Amino acid sequence: MIEELEQLLLQLTQPDNAVIQQATAQLKQAFKDPTIIPALCAVMRGSQSPEIRQSAAVLLRLRVRKHWNKISPDDRESLKAVVLQAFTTETEHKVQHSLSQLCAAMVKHETPDRWPALLQLLNQSTKSTNPHDRQVGLLLLNKVIESNPEPFKPHYCQLLQLFNTLLQDYNNPTALYYCILTLNAMVIYTGTAEKEMRAIVPSLIDALKHLIKANQEQATEAMEVLIELMEIEVTIIVPHITDIVHFCLAVGSDTTLNDALRVKALSCITFLIKLKSKSVLRLKLLGPILQNLFPILTAAPSPGQHDPDDEEEEDDVEPSESDNPKHSAAQMIDTMALHMPPEKLFHHLLPLTKACLTSQDPYQKKGGLVCLAVLAEGCADYLCSKMLQSVLQTVCQSLSDSNRLVRSAALFALGQFSEHLQPEISKYCAEVMPLLLEYLSSLNEESRNSICHVTKAFYALESFTENLGSDIEPYLPTLMHTMLSALNNAEHLKIKELAVSAIGAIANAAKELLVPYFPPVIESLKRFLVATTDDMMPLQNQSLDTLSVLARTIGKDVFSPLAPECIQLGLNLTDAIDDPDLRRCTYGLYSAVSTVCPESLTPHLTAITTVMQLALKSKEGIMAHLEEDKTFVLLDDEDEDDDDDANKEGKEAEEDPLEDESETDVHDVAGFSVENAYINEKEDACDALGEIALSTGVAFQPFLESSFQQVLEMTEFPHEDVRRAALGALGQFCQAQHKVWTENPSEINHQALLNMLNVVLPRLVSAVRTDRERQVVMGVLETINGVVKSCKEEVFRNPSHLKEISLLIRDVLRKKTICQGSGNDETDDEDQQAEYDAMLQEYAGEGIPLVTSSVPADQFAPYLHDLLPLLMNKTKSTCTVADRSFSIGTIGEILHALVNVSGGRGLAGRLSNGLLPVLVAGVKDQDAEVRNNSVFGLGCLAQAAGPLIASDYPMMLSVFSKMLAKEYDLRVRDNLCAALCRMIMSNKDAVPLDQVLPAVVSNLPLKEDQEENQTVFTCLTMIYKHTPVLVVNLMKLIVAASSHVVGHKEVNKEAQSTVVALMKELAQDHGAEFQAAAASLPAEQQAKLAVAISSS
Repeated sequence: MIEELEQLLLQLTQPDNAVIQQATAQLKQAFKDPTIIPALCAVMRGSQSPEIRQSAAVLLRLRVRKHWNKISPDDRESLKAVVLQAFTTETEHKVQHSLSQLCAAMVKHETPDRWPALLQLLNQSTKSTNPHDRQVGLLLLNKVIESNPEPFKPHYCQLLQLFNTLLQDYNNPTALYYCILTLNAMVIYTGTAEKEMRAIVPSLIDALKHLIKANQEQATEAMEVLIELMEIEVTIIVPHITDIVHFCLAVGSDTTLNDALRVKALSCITFLIKLKSKSVLRLKLLGPILQNLFPILTAAPSPGQHDPDDEEEEDDVEPSESDNPKHSAAQMIDTMALHMPPEKLFHHLLPLTKACLTSQDPYQKKGGLVCLAVLAEGCADYLCSKMLQSVLQTVCQSLSDSNRLVRSAALFALGQFSEHLQPEISKYCAEVMPLLLEYLSSLNEESRNSICHVTKAFYALESFTENLGSDIEPYLPTLMHTMLSALNNAEHLKIKELAVSAIGAIANAAKELLVPYFPPVIESLKRFLVATTDDMMPLQNQSLDTLSVLARTIGKDVFSPLAPECIQLGLNLTDAIDDPDLRRCTYGLYSAVSTVCPESLTPHLTAITTVMQLALKSKEGIMAHLEEDKTFVLLDDEDEDDDDDANKEGKEAEEDPLEDESETDVHDVAGFSVENAYINEKEDACDALGEIALSTGVAFQPFLESSFQQVLEMTEFPHEDVRRAALGALGQFCQAQHKVWTENPSEINHQALLNMLNVVLPRLVSAVRTDRERQVVMGVLETINGVVKSCKEEVFRNPSHLKEISLLIRDVLRKKTICQGSGNDETDDEDQQAEYDAMLQEYAGEGIPLVTSSVPADQFAPYLHDLLPLLMNKTKSTCTVADRSFSIGTIGEILHALVNVSGGRGLAGRLSNGLLPVLVAGVKDQDAEVRNNSVFGLGCLAQAAGPLIASDYPMMLSVFSKMLAKEYDLRVRDNLCAALCRMIMSNKDAVPLDQVLPAVVSNLPLKEDQEENQTVFTCLTMIYKHTPVLVVNLMKLIVAASSHVVGHKEVNKEAQSTVVALMKELAQDHGAEFQAAAASLPAEQQAKLAVAISSS
């Protein structure tokens, strides 16, 4: 049989399909013979052909992996002996590689303690004086430990001591390589060997230096051990942070090394900054890092080359981590901005950035602009409060630079500013919009020169315009003329795609102002959506996205007639074209239409939910990868050194006689990746299912359970965007079920809501505590807040939920969650932290007033007593403006919530002694927003506590009187009026109305904070009922103020109704005085007031 088997294996290597098929059929028969294992062993040891020996080892590995239990005990023992003998005598590296993999497969079933000969061989070979023996011994050790690390844990201390010696074997780089890969596999199980692992780091760094000289590709892979150490056992590297940073900087800065290696080195520092930013600052490493980083960021490309982000095929506007050191340098500064206090970062960064921006070298200027751009997200508050005008002026001046590279970088920076520095940057509309419109006027000329440049111009335009709101109106004719012209006349499809996207951004700002342009826009979108050629697909996808924006913004009356056609269009497209990007865009369209015209989705919910659930279930786009990043084929031979061998074995795999299971053994896979398109599809499917469930209500009930279960599985998905979307959708399902119950009250619907809350809330709480990604945690906190806001007391029917949510908020405010570095040994500076860390705490803080308004005050009081000191710590003058504003604003909202809950007055009274000094100090703050929030808080304290703080009223009135005399900020003045009104409504007898009411009315109408009209006019109505003469005496001013409120777009219907009701009473009771007051108004306001009174 041995000769016959060898012949069959030889035939499998022939370039003839007929021969391969015949040999495969014969192999299938041969494998039914019980002597197949000994025969393969004999071939593996005795064949003269390395290829056949290797094939025998591969087939044995497959048999072991899938059918170990079917192999007889005698054959198992024989195989254990033979494979080690073969390994010791084998001279071909590729066969040794496959033999080591066979051993690794066996170790999964036959642990080391039951295979002493393996341990003996490993011990002898790794300690051999022969360099080649050490190399192959480390190869074998690497494979068996990677295969099953845990059984080797008792030997870890001994192994680490051995590695400390072997890592100094600088003349044997392959041994160094396998030694480091083995260390990488051991990291996750270090445990009690942490001391030995820490001691090995200096030797590891030296070994990496020598491996870089010998083999850069292997060194790139080996450097992954540093990231693994940071992620799994960060305490091991803490004593060595300085050495690691200097080593990685040297590698990242060395232009003689390949880009992949340099990027790996820079990404190690980036990852370290993300995990241990405080240590990096404490060790004074920020300066050296930036000194090394800027030459990389500003380097000119080699002669005849372009920067990668200036290449025409570049689609991404934003620099991203890639195989390019420049992108990695920008990514590192971005990470610094997200994870370091802005004050400390800018101290080191500004001099370097200024030097770049004042240089005459275009690459220096470009580097400086890119640096400003990537700071925008993480340091938004700092930029807005300290230097927005100056940096924006720099960027705008750069838009007219003679060098296109500089102009392009300026456009990117303007786009980033527009995206992240809202709403402050929109105030510079008059300066920025003309520059952008000028760019658009030369659209065709620019597109002929550089599509990449035009893409950045559109990015800047979109980011800036979509936040302008009604301020876009003066620019709308020019913008839409340019866009419609591009849709009809642009030569390049990319320009049409960009114009379609820009129309979506314009619609976000313009809303109903876009109605006159709606017909030609829809006509163009329809034309693009019915095209059938492949090159039109990106344009079709963008058209669907823009159609979704129009559905949400143009107005229900305008869009509703199109809704059924849009749904059918989406279904027809996904029936005809199998593409994840296209499906994703249709999900967004269905979701948008559901908010405007939910009834149009009802007939199609079966088809729509089926497609989305299949997208969540689908494994499509998931690739299993091997150590050498080859796609996992049926044979599963993951580690062949030679591409030809891998291809040969791929042929065997396609007709593999052994495989009776098609599923990959996950333990044989080094890692998985998912194509971005499929990740995006899953994310958008979750988002859409949640919103559609909420919008369609009862109609979604038949699909709620199946959608819920499918989305629930996505909460553990590896990619953070999918987790965030899935967790958000769970919250929306709860809100949807609450809506169904309130509209259709029944015990079944109520119980379904409570059951869902009992599943979802623990999952959300756990995600906040354990997820490593701040963006996910912020999204989940927002979801919890949304559920509490919608479902209110139903959330707390289960008593444990109040405790869980309250303790969660407390722990986020104390920075005790995983994503906040819980467990780190770093000391924390409460007064200085990264803006994103502060933002995370703000999301948690927003939940406190929501919980306050949902439960009786006495139930929440014990938790509130723990939470308030954490907020009050952030009101100190040494804290940032953002922290002071957030904390005082949250205190105000808590007091506002106490007004309407059972026991709220008593609790507010008990809290007043502690809160009054904080709020009174806040009204003297230099920042207007802090003053505003403090005034609001004082007013709410008065409203909530009422007579219980009557003794404090004179002091509060004095504070407000002094403020009214000198306060210049319009919003603060509005809130002073509202706060005085709250004091009056809560305890009018403690307020000298004859003095206070004229002061309030003389400051009407409200200029900025239109929401407070409800407070002010409710107060005036109350005074009119109790002391009408006070209101009648101020009739002219009150009627004039009312004429500004009625018909005001920013004033809600409830407030408008309150105003109109008061006006009608005044007109009825005091006709002459009312008519005289109305007659003194301008004609337009007289007419508005008359219409409002007569139509109500």
